[in-house]
Amino acid sequence: MIGRLSLKARLILGVIVLAGVGLAAADIATYTSLHSFLYQRVDQSLEDNHFAVDQSFGHCRGGALDEDGHGPPPGPTFFGSQDWARLETPAGSVLCRRIGSGSPPQWPTATADGSATYSTVSALKGQSRYRVRSEPQQDGTILLTAASLKDVDATLRRLLLVMLLVTASVLLGVVALGTWVVRIGLRPLDDIGKTAGAIAAGDLSRRVERAEPNTEVGRLGLALNTMLSQIQAAFDATAASEARLRRFVADASHELRTPLAAVRAYAELFGRGANTRPDDLERSMTGIERESQRMSVLVDDLLLLARLDEGRPLEHQAVDLGELVGEAVETAATLDPGRPIALAVEDAPVQGDRDRLRQVVDNLLANVRAHTPSGAPATVRVLRSGGQAVIEVEDTGPGMEPEQVARMFERFYRADPARARARGGTGLGLSIVAAVAEAHGGSATAVSEPGAGTTVRVTLPLAATAENASDTASLIHTTS
Repeated sequence: MIGRLSLKARLILGVIVLAGVGLAAADIATYTSLHSFLYQRVDQSLEDNHFAVDQSFGHCRGGALDEDGHGPPPGPTFFGSQDWARLETPAGSVLCRRIGSGSPPQWPTATADGSATYSTVSALKGQSRYRVRSEPQQDGTILLTAASLKDVDATLRRLLLVMLLVTASVLLGVVALGTWVVRIGLRPLDDIGKTAGAIAAGDLSRRVERAEPNTEVGRLGLALNTMLSQIQAAFDATAASEARLRRFVADASHELRTPLAAVRAYAELFGRGANTRPDDLERSMTGIERESQRMSVLVDDLLLLARLDEGRPLEHQAVDLGELVGEAVETAATLDPGRPIALAVEDAPVQGDRDRLRQVVDNLLANVRAHTPSGAPATVRVLRSGGQAVIEVEDTGPGMEPEQVARMFERFYRADPARARARGGTGLGLSIVAAVAEAHGGSATAVSEPGAGTTVRVTLPLAATAENASDTASLIHTTS
């Protein structure tokens, strides 16, 4: 049943129960303490008056009661008008008594053995009560004295009534104050519940307000806000990844459709009789071979990117970047002999896949050939910076706008809005550069301004044995 209550109701109920138990314990302790004190005081009064009562009954010993059932007068008054006393034999014969006002007590059966005993008895009539002291005397008689408990009972009843009223008032105050405090304390939880409901409805931008770090609920709100930010970032990243994937699939399909259409066109040309015309046959076969090679390059690039995306392990061997970059520059100079390429190399050994790193440099140099005028100088550098090996390829081409620089490593992205294919590129060269760099624990960045050329910078972790080695002298030469 309690498990079905809300947290607020359970907290308030707990406060009420705890306060009720505490007040009840305090009331019981107070009532018991006062009850014991008052009874001890009555007993002490009976004990203090015992000798005076015994002396006043001295002339009754061995005497007889008068015709009204009263013995000789007890002498001076020694206690209250409602108090009673009697002297009797062990057989129960009354030798002398002192009669008080009101109904007499129900005298207990007295014994002549032992010391004084105390007992509480009721009156013969009514609801009055008496405290009775019974003590054997040296002559064998038994003296019984009784004090009225009327004032004691009235005091205890008044105390009980006061305690009940105070307890009820305190409990009502606890309920009111506890409800207010719990409502204030749990208000952030209500906000968290509303925020969670809004998020469940799809609003990932909602956050918990008034999340204070100095309270438990506030810290919960801060943790929830942090978690929500991470979830939103993950959702945004997933959405962006899905968008990139859709764009990638669309671009790949678009890129493959053109060579496939060309192959189909050449095949149709062959089917319409090109096999009987040597010139048309040669043109068809050459076109099919060219487009097939283009598709093969595109498929190979796509497979490489897919392997890198899956995190497949690369070769891990010592690679001399200076030697590798020198070979790539020499090949580029052979392919484009009219372009001067300056090479500056520092000793920067790394651990990685030599073929993939060579592909990085080849793609960067191919990008220079594709996007800068023939004969425009370029500079290639290999250097060390802050524990990193750096490959820089700088051209003197037309440069790019900041928006183009931000997207230049995206797959199938071309700065040309018309997606020109005049130079036969697949649009994956720089994407492969960035993916290979990241697979080696590095990164690829670019700096460009319109009319000021473009510099692409690839950073890779230095090999462990080379991190503390001294730099060697730079070797600079120019090929043309």
